Amino acid sequence: MKPVVAPGAPGIPPTWCSSDKDLVGTAMGPARLWYTVGHGIVNEVYHPRLDIPQIRDLGFIVADNAGFWVEAKRLREREIRLPAPGIPLPTITHHHPRFQLTVRLCPDPERDVLLVDVDLDGDEALRPYVLLAPRLGGSGHDNRAWAQRHRGRSVLWAEQGPFGLALSAVDDTFDDALSRTSVGYAGSSDLWQDFSANGRMDWVYDTAGPGNVALAGELPRRARLALGIATSKEAAATLSVAALAQSFDDLFEQQTIAWEEWHAQRERRVPDPPLPGKLAAQYRTSAMVLKSHRDKTYVGAMVASLSVPWGNSGEERGGYHLVWPRDLVECATALLALGGVEEARNVLRYLIATQNADGHWYQNQWLGGRPYWTGIQLDETAFPVLLSAALGECGALEGVPVRNMISRALSYMVRHGPASPQDRWEEDAGVNTFTLAVCIAALVAGADLLPSPDAELALIVGDFWNARLEDWTVATGGDLAHRHQVSGFYVREAPAGALNEVSALSRAMPIRNRFGITKPRADEQVAVDFLQLVRLGLRSPEYPAIRDTIRIADALLRCDTPAGPVWHRYTGDGYGEKPDGSPFDGNGVGRGWPLLTGERGHYALSAGEDPLPYLQAMGNMAGHNGLLPEQVWDAEALPAHSLFPGRPTGSAMPLAWAHGEFVKLAVSINLGRPFDRPRVVWQRYAGLRPVAHTWVWTIGAPVNSMPVGKALLLLFDHPVTLHWGLDGWQRIRDDHSREVGLGLHGVRLNVNQLAGRSSVEFTWRWRDKRHWVDEDYRIEVVST
Repeated sequence: MKPVVAPGAPGIPPTWCSSDKDLVGTAMGPARLWYTVGHGIVNEVYHPRLDIPQIRDLGFIVADNAGFWVEAKRLREREIRLPAPGIPLPTITHHHPRFQLTVRLCPDPERDVLLVDVDLDGDEALRPYVLLAPRLGGSGHDNRAWAQRHRGRSVLWAEQGPFGLALSAVDDTFDDALSRTSVGYAGSSDLWQDFSANGRMDWVYDTAGPGNVALAGELPRRARLALGIATSKEAAATLSVAALAQSFDDLFEQQTIAWEEWHAQRERRVPDPPLPGKLAAQYRTSAMVLKSHRDKTYVGAMVASLSVPWGNSGEERGGYHLVWPRDLVECATALLALGGVEEARNVLRYLIATQNADGHWYQNQWLGGRPYWTGIQLDETAFPVLLSAALGECGALEGVPVRNMISRALSYMVRHGPASPQDRWEEDAGVNTFTLAVCIAALVAGADLLPSPDAELALIVGDFWNARLEDWTVATGGDLAHRHQVSGFYVREAPAGALNEVSALSRAMPIRNRFGITKPRADEQVAVDFLQLVRLGLRSPEYPAIRDTIRIADALLRCDTPAGPVWHRYTGDGYGEKPDGSPFDGNGVGRGWPLLTGERGHYALSAGEDPLPYLQAMGNMAGHNGLLPEQVWDAEALPAHSLFPGRPTGSAMPLAWAHGEFVKLAVSINLGRPFDRPRVVWQRYAGLRPVAHTWVWTIGAPVNSMPVGKALLLLFDHPVTLHWGLDGWQRIRDDHSREVGLGLHGVRLNVNQLAGRSSVEFTWRWRDKRHWVDEDYRIEVVST
């Protein structure tokens, strides 16, 4: 018989599900499949890696074949029960006056299959219908679908490129449970459109595609489904039917025990900190979320979030399904706090494997290492060094060859810092306090793991940057300081020119995440990034500029919600929903970030204040089943958009970094200090601004003046012959550079050579070239 082809190709433009997730999870076992739940149904399922979502959603319609029909995800009355906090095996019950639909999920630990147990109670005239939207290969375009018989069973199939999926179903006797099946195009000939047009399942199509396709089938009141994903539709069917040939209840119990044992093992390694009941449950949930974000092919890799921010408004899946070195290390140190030493070691191995030849890491990348955005953020070059130091403090670096990685990373930072092409929010180039704090800490902590002379050079540069930090990033005077009655404050971002020009802070610093880029002056903007200076031990919480900036940041960036206080990233931030609640689309209003409440809690801990309210606020901001969002709503409630003060927005949820921050704050409270403060950094600075005895000049960060009584170190990528003089090219001489560490070459002018002099003039030629560079440089030596 000729197959019946669905009409309406290619279907409506595809989108993803909302990021408003109820749960994320994976199997305790080798199966390479991850699942998410939102609005009471299965959302994106990932296979064989965390960066490839293979479906949009799998949901249900309940109907009586006489005109009544309801889509389960649109029912407001539902409950989700877990065996215990931190065990991602949900029992979802949808309530309606005519029925109760109960859905249980359990992954097969050995096969790439998600099992779904369906039980409909109530009006006997009702039947459940399953709807499945494929997104094979991470795209809703060009999928193909079939409703066919395969080896004596009905099966719903889809394929695209190297991937295939199969949805099979059985009843309690293992008989075929898909009584009627159909495929179609989303928005035109899918089952939802069929019910909308006819009030029942009338359309039966055998094939659809290429396009945005949808699969559907009628089920008995009790059934078990298996969604298998493999390299072809036939292979997926083999997996799905094999998975169904086992007891769902037994598998559910086995996975429950496996998750309980995982929690028990980590608690034997490091006992959970003493927390009130709700926070203790949140701690277990955060541990589970972090584990569920670990890939099983690229061991050590983790994506930022198993969600698509504002996903129901478009098909872009990038960004959060990528590895960000910063997010990865923030999560790895949380795993370390949970006792996951080997997990953190594997993260470090992954980072070693993906470091670029020149020492830096890409802004973000797919799990296999292919870059997505190729921007450069110096903190992402520094963070892997801090992870090495954290493992070193635990005595856990043996067998992980970090020396070469650290040397190359620090060399890149010295050559290109202290200004960064992007800050941690990937907005602007310049000098940012968070980025600089992480870089300085990495220089000091990395030096502890390197031999001489690499270690000596790292410490010289670290001390120099730390001593000059306020010179570059603190605005004194100006309207903002005057309005808040402070003498100075750390700006959100200083233009790179601030390294040499006092007036640079009066220049525009663009805010780029808004239409019609705004360009307020740098000294009119403040962020919470400066808190990292205290967290990493570079400044005391009582340091005047810290206290002054706290005053301004709390006045401008703090928002008090029913859940507790939350902070915005920086003044003028545009990354968030628009005022009317519509999704961010390149324009919007930045909202409060729970992870910043955690950062503020770490500051409170360092300042001798009670940090527990900040941890409680983070817990209060969690969504369903303890998932922490990227942002929470901080304006008047907009019920039509499900936006309520202190509750999750349409941004990423869960955000793995936020869960890592919750874990670390809980552990830090128990320790009485920030868990991720490097020991050697605290030993060197103890929160005090150091005195730098050597001024450092590089091509990327030239110095145009220096105080008397200091040595001068001129650094170059390659050997040079330095042609230099004093006081307007007097006492001219040529010196050959020497290797000074970190693969760099330098010429050092000591204090005695500069004593009584007013300036140094110099130029150079690369030793492998005959001509001199076409520029003369001058550094004034001034009295302070």
